This record gives sequence, structure tokens and C-alpha cells, in this order.
Amino acid sequence: MRLRAAALAAVLGLTLGACTGGTDVPAGPASAPATSVEVPASPEVPSPAPGGPDSAAAAAKRLCEVPEPKPDGSDVPAEGPTPAVIAQVMRQVAQIRGFDYSQRVVAEPVSQAEIGRDFVRFSNITYPEGQYARRSIAWDTIGVIPDGTSLRDAYESYGSSQVIGYYDTVTGELKFTGSESPTPLERITLAHELTHAIDDQRFGLERLDVLGAACKDEDASAAIALVEGNATFFMLRWARTFLTVAEQVQVGVEAAAQDTSTEGVPPFVARLQAWPYDQGMRFIGALEARGGLDAVDEAFVDLPTSTEQIIHPERYPNDAPTPVDVPDLSAELGPGWEDLDVMSIGEAWLQIALGLRLDGSEADAAAAGWDGGTYRAWSNGTDTAVELSTVWDTARDAEEFAASMTEWIDQGDGPATVLQPEGNAVTVLFASDPTTLEELRSAAA
Repeated sequence: MRLRAAALAAVLGLTLGACTGGTDVPAGPASAPATSVEVPASPEVPSPAPGGPDSAAAAAKRLCEVPEPKPDGSDVPAEGPTPAVIAQVMRQVAQIRGFDYSQRVVAEPVSQAEIGRDFVRFSNITYPEGQYARRSIAWDTIGVIPDGTSLRDAYESYGSSQVIGYYDTVTGELKFTGSESPTPLERITLAHELTHAIDDQRFGLERLDVLGAACKDEDASAAIALVEGNATFFMLRWARTFLTVAEQVQVGVEAAAQDTSTEGVPPFVARLQAWPYDQGMRFIGALEARGGLDAVDEAFVDLPTSTEQIIHPERYPNDAPTPVDVPDLSAELGPGWEDLDVMSIGEAWLQIALGLRLDGSEADAAAAGWDGGTYRAWSNGTDTAVELSTVWDTARDAEEFAASMTEWIDQGDGPATVLQPEGNAVTVLFASDPTTLEELRSAAA
């Protein structure tokens, strides 16, 4: 697995207002010499459920696909002279980040078409075909994507059009849309990717690959929000520190001219992809306000473990999620039924899902108070059944989620039901058809 930390065109359009106003991104300190930072060899990741061969955790491990990386024919460009403008941005990023690069970074300006081709070429690693085909069926059954949607195709479509720069944690390859004399907007993209590079050299971002390879969905989402939010935060700090007023105006003109349309991509997918940048930036801002750059750096050592911690920075690092199990119901469902997909579900996933049909403030309120969640899906090759089990901070939080989830189901057309909350636990059932839903209800009783 490899993390491809990326800048997104759509997200740039949403956040560039911070160059001249909005989010407070003050200028940073002068660059400090690179020093060794002790980080764990691999993150401590709590199990998503109690152990045992029939547990959701065991099923998730069986279903997790980790394709072997294959040579793709692309190489990190040879180290030649660094163009003056690119070298200048590198020095400036180091200055505002607060420490230097430990080794040289080769930043390659390329076309948008090349970045799009690279994104698609790595889909076999980033979005394993079998796993995402099964997940497409599960999400379709839940109702967060349209019938017949291929998640892999949706992610490819979004990434190939919206990714405008990336940094590869495995090869150290950095590409951004632009030229050796990049425009102000292209330099902002470069600053984003250079932040990834300097963070990787100091803290080892390959630890996020460990989370992805283990299919630790919620932990990975939180860590990606940290990484992308940090790059967005310092990208904007760079712009406010080093771009002139005229250049900032030019950035607005360039951004307005970009095609950031996500037409054809399911809204749920587009919002999931954009979420780490905006919400992650707010998380970084809260950490810096709390304890300066030292607090930001500490988060790279002690990674956040839930999207709840990203949304509510005051809960980082002490409010760890509660492991949630979903027992195997395949035998109760009948002959031919077997596990289809398992996924840890966090506050961000629920918030975005609820927002597809409910008012945004109601969706946010209903997802707040989340303390843990897992769905488990089964199929007999024709029919699909999904059980989403969640736990909440209080019984009141559970009741609020149950009420909003019932309203959400009523506004859709898929067979689903919310079971009566039990204390701070809420179970939601989804099925491909009404008959299967009744069979799932009986099996879950």
C-alpha cells in the first residue's frame, strides 16, 4: 500500500478564501534545523471489535485485500538543478513549518493529464478491485450511493479530475500541475505537496500505509485528515505569508477559471474525499491554538484514532472509540449467505451520510455523541443484508441518532429499519429487498 497525499482542485476552490480572510492562518516561525523525532514503528490501532473467529474484526481481516505493488514504469525524476522559483518555495515551506528537510526533494511540474493518468494507474493498489466491488454493493444497499454505482470508478473519476498534485510516501515522488516557472496558484499546490514531503521526512507518513493495508478505515480516515489538513493549513499560511496582494488576487482569478466540477461523481463520494482537507485544516488550527507547532508535531507522533477527534479537537488524544462487534448472522440468514464487507464507521461517515437527506445542522447534531460503529454486510449472491451497530456517549445521543436515522430512512426508498435503542447502543438494518429485511430482523433478534 502507498499513501498518495494529494492536493485537490475542488478543495483549493473552497479554502483559498483563507488567503485574504476567513480561517486564521498566521505566519509561522523561522526554520529550525532538522532533528530526529522518535515515532512508533507502527500505530497502535484498537481492534474494531472483540476477537474470535466469528467476530466482525476477524471477518474484516479475511476480506481485506492488499495487492502486491507492481512496477508501473514511472520513476522519480533524476536530480538536476532545481528551478529557482521551486527552490524558493521549498525554503519558504521549511521556514513556516518550523524545521528543515532532512534530504533533497525533487518536485516535478507536469500536466493535469499526467497526474490523472498516474492516479488511475495506481487504482489497483489504492482501490483493490474485489474489495471495492463488494463495498459498492454494501453502500448501495445502505443507500449512500445510487444503484449500480462502482465505487472504484467513482473514486477514479474524482481523483483523475480533481487531484492536481501528489506526493508518494514510498518513492518520494512529488508531482504538481505547473511549470518550472509556476503561477501563484501552482505554487500554492506545490507548497501543499512540499508540506507532505517535509512531514514525511520528519515523521514517516508510511505509517498511514500500515493503516490502509490493515483496512483500518476509521483510523486511516482520521490520520489522512491530519496529514491533508496540515498540508492545507500550511499551504494557506504560505500563501498569506509569501504572496503579494496582487498575486493573491491572481490566485482567485486562476481558481475561478479551473474546472472543479464533480458532475457524475456520487455526492457521498465527493464529500468523503473533500472532508479531510477542510475538517483536517480546522483540527490543525485548533491544535496550534492549543499548544503551538509542538502540539501539531505531537499529533504526527500520536496519530488521532477517530474522525470524532478530528471534528472535536478537544477529544484528542484521550477520547478513544469503543470497539463495536457485529456477530456473524450468515447461518441465521440461511444457506449460501456469507460475509460481503465489514467497515468501521465513524462520526464523519455518518455525518456525511445523514447530510445526503437531512439538513446539515441536523446531520451534524445526530452524528455528534458517536462513540463507535461497525457495519457488517452479507450476501447470498443475489440478496444483500447489512447490520450497522453503533454506540453513543449517552442514551440521549443514541435516541437522537435513532430518530434522525429513522427520518433519513423514511426519505429514501430502500428497505431499512432502526431497531429500538438499547441504552447507548443503536442498531440499523438495511437490505436489498423487503423480504431480506424481515429475515435480517429475525436473525438479529
